[in-house]
Amino acid sequence: MFSSQGTLSALTDNGPLAELISMGGPVMVVLIAIAFIGVATFLYLMLFGAFYTPRFTKPLQQLVAHWQQAPSDTRVEATRADAGRLGRANPLMHLLVNTMSACQSGTNIAAVRETAVRDAQNSLEPFEAPLKIIEVIAALAPLLGLLGTVMGMMEAFSAMAATEGRANASQLSGGIYEALATTAAGLVVAIPFAALAAWIEFRLRRIHKTINSALVSVFNVMPADGNVTTADATQPELKKAEAPVEESNHSPTNFDNNPRFAHAAG
Repeated sequence: MFSSQGTLSALTDNGPLAELISMGGPVMVVLIAIAFIGVATFLYLMLFGAFYTPRFTKPLQQLVAHWQQAPSDTRVEATRADAGRLGRANPLMHLLVNTMSACQSGTNIAAVRETAVRDAQNSLEPFEAPLKIIEVIAALAPLLGLLGTVMGMMEAFSAMAATEGRANASQLSGGIYEALATTAAGLVVAIPFAALAAWIEFRLRRIHKTINSALVSVFNVMPADGNVTTADATQPELKKAEAPVEESNHSPTNFDNNPRFAHAAG
């Protein structure tokens, strides 16, 4: 306990954090804080995604292939029963199994589609908030750096005004150094988080396409006793299933009311 407190004290009083704060002033404190928040958010996103990202695994590929050959005879629930702990954490497995089971039971196809759209949206919602946090940090860091630049230049001109224009280089260097330090720190924080945000958006696009492909493969083939039995009959409805993650929170079939997530997920 004493050792950890001594290490923390060394970092904040005489260590690199104290040096950074002395270089950039109060703006540097804010930049350091949001950098820690961004790193923690990214680590959480990676850990969460390792277990709960929708994945089109080999058992699900086999399930969809069997469904396309004989939808009425497909043992849908057996896939969920045979799945291990990691398999049960896969949202796409539950989405496909629930959709196929509803189709086999003769549930109204329109209701099945709306439920699939809602469940697909819910499977990607946990990734939306961390992505937004990282995007905000990437946009906010340069502005904070600019604020530090303005404050540093104000300090330099204040020193010049106090000496009635006779300030020497040492009196001006403190404010100018603070201005340049905060500008550099803002860019150092913003650049990697902007890259991370772009990479996460790319990953969400891939997941979005995976979910769409799986749902279209299911809805193209219906059981013989279902409400719709041919791919041609289901085709007009597929426009709703092609973009399950773009629906708004208020309407399960309105995909254009959430443009930010539509852009992030494709």
